[in-house]
Amino acid sequence: MVQSIGGIAKYSATDLDRLAQQLNQDGICIIPSLFEQKLIEEWAEAFEKLFRERQNQPGGLAPREVARYYLTLPWVSPFANELVFANPVIMGLLERVFYQEYVMVQLGVDVPFQGSDYQEIHRDFRPLFSDQIVTPLYALAVNFPLVEVTAENGPFQMARGTHVLLREEGLKKVASGEIPMESFYMQPGDVMVRSPLALHRGSPNRTNQPRPMVVMGYAMHWLHTPKVELTLQRDYYESLRMEIKQMLRCQVAEELPKEKVETYVNFKY
Repeated sequence: MVQSIGGIAKYSATDLDRLAQQLNQDGICIIPSLFEQKLIEEWAEAFEKLFRERQNQPGGLAPREVARYYLTLPWVSPFANELVFANPVIMGLLERVFYQEYVMVQLGVDVPFQGSDYQEIHRDFRPLFSDQIVTPLYALAVNFPLVEVTAENGPFQMARGTHVLLREEGLKKVASGEIPMESFYMQPGDVMVRSPLALHRGSPNRTNQPRPMVVMGYAMHWLHTPKVELTLQRDYYESLRMEIKQMLRCQVAEELPKEKVETYVNFKY
C-alpha cells in the first residue's frame, strides 16, 4: 500500500512489484507524487530561463513538428540531481523490468506550445529484431511534467499494450477503436514510466502556456543510442559514487559547452 509521509508518497516493494507488472503488461505506469513540489518549481523556473536562451541559439531547439520542441538539459543544478536521475523508487522499478545492467542515456524536455497539433502515431524505437519477435523492455522513458497536465495543454497519449504487438496490428486496433488512444493527465510530482515501443503521440496544447515534460532515457547497457547524449563536467562526474558513474553513459568534459546544437531530430518509427 502506498503511504504518504510529509505529503510525499512512499513506495514499498509490493508497490514496485505491482508497478513493474503493470509496466510489462500495459507498456506504461504512473508513480504518483514521487517528487516534492519545491523540486518541480525549481526545475520549472530553471527550464523557462534555459528555453529562452536556447531560442536565441542556432540549432538550440530540436523541432517536433509545429509549435513543439525538444531540448537536452545541461548537467548543472537543479537538473543534475541524483535524487531525480537515480531516484531509489525509479531505480527499484527499472531493476524489476530490465534483465541486465542498464544505463541512463538521455535527459531532455519535450514542450508543446499553443498552435501544436496531434503528432502522427509512432514509436520512439524499432523492435530489437523484427515485429514478429516480441521485444522485451530493453529501453524505457521516464517522464515527469513541470506543470499540471490537463486535457487542454497537450497530454501524452498512448495505446496500452501495443508495445508487444506488430506495429501494423497495433495501428489497426487503434484505428478501429479496439484499443483506445488514452490521454494521461498528471500532477506536478507524478512520474510516468513507459516503453518507447508502445504506439503514442503528443496532443495539441490549446492554452497560452507551454507544457514542459522532462524525459529521462534508460536502456540496456548494450543498446547503441547515437541520437541522445549526456555530457558531465569532470569535477561533478568525479564526485559521484562508482555505481552512479557506471549507470551514466556520458561524455566527460573539463567544462560544459556554452551552446548546444540539438541532434535528436528524427524520433518516429
